[in-house]
Amino acid sequence: MAEIPRPEYPRMQFVRQDWLNLNGIWTYEFDFGESGVGDLESSPVFHAGNGKVTPTDRGLLSKGLFANAITVPFCPESKLSGVEYKDFIPSMFYAREITIPEQWRGKRIIIHFGGVDNIASLYIDGQFAGRHKGGQCSFEFDITPLAKPGQKQILTLQVIDHLREGLSGGGKQSPQYQSHGCCYTRVTGIWATVWLEPVASEGLKRCQITPDFDNGAFVFTPEYYALPVNGRLEVEIFAGEKTVAQYSGGVAQGIPFSVKPSEFHAWTPDDPFLYGLKFRLFNQDGEQIDEVDSYGGLRKISIVKDRLYLNNQPFFPRFVLDQGFYPDGIWTAPDDTALQNDIILSKAAGFNGARLHQKVFEERFHYHADRLGYLTCGEYGNWGLRHDKAQARENFLGEWREIVCRDVNHPSIIAWCPLNETISPFQPYLSAQLPNLAVLQNYRDWVTAIYELTKSLDPARPTIDTSGFLHVITDIWSVHCYCRDAEEMKAKLFPSDGGVMSYIPEAETGYTGQPYLCNEFGGFKYIPPDRREGKAGWGYWNLDIKTPQQLCDLIRAQVELLVNSPAIGGFCYTQLTDIEQEQNGIYNYDRTPKFPVEMISEIFSQKPEWSAY
Repeated sequence: MAEIPRPEYPRMQFVRQDWLNLNGIWTYEFDFGESGVGDLESSPVFHAGNGKVTPTDRGLLSKGLFANAITVPFCPESKLSGVEYKDFIPSMFYAREITIPEQWRGKRIIIHFGGVDNIASLYIDGQFAGRHKGGQCSFEFDITPLAKPGQKQILTLQVIDHLREGLSGGGKQSPQYQSHGCCYTRVTGIWATVWLEPVASEGLKRCQITPDFDNGAFVFTPEYYALPVNGRLEVEIFAGEKTVAQYSGGVAQGIPFSVKPSEFHAWTPDDPFLYGLKFRLFNQDGEQIDEVDSYGGLRKISIVKDRLYLNNQPFFPRFVLDQGFYPDGIWTAPDDTALQNDIILSKAAGFNGARLHQKVFEERFHYHADRLGYLTCGEYGNWGLRHDKAQARENFLGEWREIVCRDVNHPSIIAWCPLNETISPFQPYLSAQLPNLAVLQNYRDWVTAIYELTKSLDPARPTIDTSGFLHVITDIWSVHCYCRDAEEMKAKLFPSDGGVMSYIPEAETGYTGQPYLCNEFGGFKYIPPDRREGKAGWGYWNLDIKTPQQLCDLIRAQVELLVNSPAIGGFCYTQLTDIEQEQNGIYNYDRTPKFPVEMISEIFSQKPEWSAY
């Protein structure tokens, strides 16, 4: 039997011991005419939601398995999928046989999808089981009513991906046939691990873990699939192998409670200490019905005037732009080692964290960041989203809620950034560099709603409304400042009127003293001599950079300007690796160094005297 790709447990902050990885060989068929379900969706029986289908025309659902093979969890555009189809795929079907273990009978059967771009509809033996919109976040379906433990069943997944309609964000997926500029190969369908698990009917669904750093405690907010009558939840906290806190109490849906470990260990980038957590759920007869392992880090992110603070000490983010693309897997790392290796490479180059740019990273990346002490800013891939369309706004808010709720427990995430460079939808309306006022107000209302949603889900972290352009309501004033040299950068960052950089001052909300971050800069194209033949590449500047020393001199001048300026509260350099035609990475696309890393590490390791980290 072939080895299962990406076999590791996908969700390390909510671990159950019993699970089944569904990665590996699936069958598939492209559905370019989008006729694969026949007349199914027009059927009143289908819309009744009772799991039945019409017997007359079930389209591709009636085929069972398909003739073509694909390796999941790699998208069909990728080499690792075994398909490598690069053109647009508006619709496709996946299918495979599953056998739910007999011992799971009587349990709630949950199927998890780590990521499916974009609209996913699931069928079990041809019967509708669930639908999800949004290509960047994980989701689950409860398939208990259709599950037949011990028997072979056909699992079929229909995928719809209309990238160019703009109703969902595509991130850096190219809207043109070819990759170009800073847009790359598209991603369709399954791109992260698919897995099954059995859960008690009244099991724990999730639990928000909020560090209360100043009181040395954790605040837990549990949610259940259903509440056990007179049930009891136990929480045990570990420091290594030692139990440092125990809690036992009644169960309530979404009601927080606090538990304080007897030993205090702060989570820091230099010492990323993680407490072990165990949740045990009991019914009214005292029988244990559920057990989940997790972890948490005691750390605090706050803002004092124009500085970011970590654990009540000022710190200077020295971030790099990480877009999470891989040559053979596109959005999906070929293996878990490659996933964590990006963090190791970044730290070796002198960075203390990353903007996870225009993509929602898989949960195991955040797990590795947590244990390696790597700070990140969580972002959504909003490029391509037409936020002048009501349906696009609705889709975004739904998916962004899922993203924040999924990742809120990770101590390494220190800020949220739902949007990036949101000026582009205004381009058709620009007149004398000022958007139509009705369009502008509509945009402001939407961004305000996003900000308020994010703060309601997670008030403990700062939120950047949009990185780069047209701030409306934001905890951090972030700008993108790509310049050929330090003198040009200085003039842009520090205008003569004494203010801050603003793309369209008349349209943006005024700066009110937030931390001022240069959230993108650099972008210098450098291709090593042994890779230049037949490769023009793309970068922000067509500078003739022929040696590593030339590149380092350009970067050093800009970094030192940022580090030595009292007004600047942090930076993010573009970028960690080359991606396809974009050649402005510190590393090549295959993650090999372009030159001795020590040359660049000495530059990016610099920090202001006032920074504790």
